[in-house]
Amino acid sequence: MSIDDKEVQCELCDSSRGDVIVSTAQWRVIMVDDANYPGFCRVIWNAHVKEMTDLSDDDRAALMQVVWQTEAAIREVMQPYKINLASLGNMVPHLHWHIIPRYTDDAHFPNPVWAAANASAPEVSTLDVRRARLPQLRATIRAKLNN
Repeated sequence: MSIDDKEVQCELCDSSRGDVIVSTAQWRVIMVDDANYPGFCRVIWNAHVKEMTDLSDDDRAALMQVVWQTEAAIREVMQPYKINLASLGNMVPHLHWHIIPRYTDDAHFPNPVWAAANASAPEVSTLDVRRARLPQLRATIRAKLNN
């Protein structure tokens, strides 16, 4: 498969995919389905561009406001030890940001979530408590981004 074929089949170009929390003509915020990282969100630029510098100054500023507001909501509701922000796009060259709540008891801490696990996942009861916060997280993200 060529690079051009990958772009035509880009999974992030399909705005109907994923658990969409908030969506506009320019961007959307989705909840990532990751059992070990409740509250993991992704901010996706809707147009198929690869890099931040493909955007105008105004569009870059708008996108980063969404990232910052989503981070603020995750910090407020999920109360993680740390937030990881990542914009990689090596596998899917479509501009998007990962916003990941991190805890000292997660299986990858202190390494990135994509690294090999160095510990077991948190207790199920701990993950259940975090998952129980997801409705409030959705509401908080919507409130922050609809202002």
